Amino acid sequence: MEKIISAIIDGGKATAGPPLGPALGPMGINAAQVVAKINEKTKAFTGMKVPVKVIVNTENKTFEIEVGAPATSELIKKEAGIEKGRKTKEETPGDISLEKLVDIAKKKSDGTLGKSVKQKVKEVLGSCTSLGITVNGKNPKEIIKEVNEGKHNSLLG
Repeated sequence: MEKIISAIIDGGKATAGPPLGPALGPMGINAAQVVAKINEKTKAFTGMKVPVKVIVNTENKTFEIEVGAPATSELIKKEAGIEKGRKTKEETPGDISLEKLVDIAKKKSDGTLGKSVKQKVKEVLGSCTSLGITVNGKNPKEIIKEVNEGKHNSLLG
């Protein structure tokens, strides 16, 4: 029989404490082994919140780890080198390049609604707007207009 434990952890920093340890203990699974495997698989996402699923086979006491992609806002904040988005409407907590933004859109391709790179980039630009982050020093809404006008087609492939 399979049981699934879902959790959101800090990349590379899972612990045997809640929520994992208490859920794994009654199943007879070594929490330290699970945590080590999760940290190994999520170390590329250090400093970001990452969704993780632990799929446990309760009969033979084996487990699998599935790591989801971090939220778009987490990827943007990491690229901009900030911890949080804006606190006030006037604040600009960070700036990222359009090239980095395109990379984020491509990384998130499974988790976005957009069908083309152009649509996915516009979704990520929307997240930048919410966080108060500028792109190439400009308001993300200006970049959306430029994308719609075809100014960045060479980047969007």
